[in-house]
Amino acid sequence: MKKLLSILTITALLLSLVLTGCGTKANSDEVASNMQETFKSQILFKGSSTLAPVIAKISTNFIEEYKTWDQVSEDFPNKSLDIFVSAGGSSAGVKAAMDGSSDFGMVSRTVSDEEKGKIEGYQEFKLGLDALTVSVNPENKVYEVKKSLSTEEIQKIFSGEYKYWDEVESTLSHEEIVIVTRDLGGGAHKVFQKKVMGDKKVREDAIQAPSMGALVTKIMENKNAIGYASYGMVNQNAGKIMPLDVDGVAPTKENIVSGDYKISRPLLIVKKGELLPQEKTFIDVLLSEEGMKTVEKMGFVPAK
Repeated sequence: MKKLLSILTITALLLSLVLTGCGTKANSDEVASNMQETFKSQILFKGSSTLAPVIAKISTNFIEEYKTWDQVSEDFPNKSLDIFVSAGGSSAGVKAAMDGSSDFGMVSRTVSDEEKGKIEGYQEFKLGLDALTVSVNPENKVYEVKKSLSTEEIQKIFSGEYKYWDEVESTLSHEEIVIVTRDLGGGAHKVFQKKVMGDKKVREDAIQAPSMGALVTKIMENKNAIGYASYGMVNQNAGKIMPLDVDGVAPTKENIVSGDYKISRPLLIVKKGELLPQEKTFIDVLLSEEGMKTVEKMGFVPAK
């Protein structure tokens, strides 16, 4: 009788182990199935037109290398790897992170404490530094006769107090100065307003370019134009626009990093709440050595 009970007990244990094994496999299959169904394969970026080409370039390289998420990590399902980048300005990037209409916001300025307070679980990732250079067309002789402008002179030019180039320097021609800015409500202009203009306003007839690329194009097209072009865009268009020194300080990498060149700004990715695993994977790619190389190749100062 005792022997029979032992046999029954062992049989019950074996059966239990088999059933447990089946349950574990079933649970594992269920988890995998749920991940396949709920996994968010798309990542959306919206915001700064300065930062958008950098994110687009790194995204393109990432997608071309892996194509599907399971090639990135065996923990991810076999789903298409899609990363979308939309330029609309830094303020639009903050708003997109705030209202959740985009997974990440791209911002080329400091995010204010008020803005951070409106983004639940705010996170930011710094990719690098940029600067706003006061740049002119290569045909403009101001670059030769007056390489540096003081803050006061820049204020007079952009506010309209100086209307002609010979008011800036008497040897220059009597031709009207054409002012080019980004949209006055955008992030780049907020930086320029705060660090250069102070309480003075930019003249009302200034050309407001829809993107930093459009601003640079306006300067290249008009020999009398002057505008605040991104340091990165200046490097991407070397020789086509000419950056002037500000208060005797050139917009070089060293001066931007040290803070001696005062019109600098951070390049940020901002996020509402916790990162999904696939989002963290891509943020790691952005901040990787290769990511930083791309930031530098596109003319900006990498964060590390």
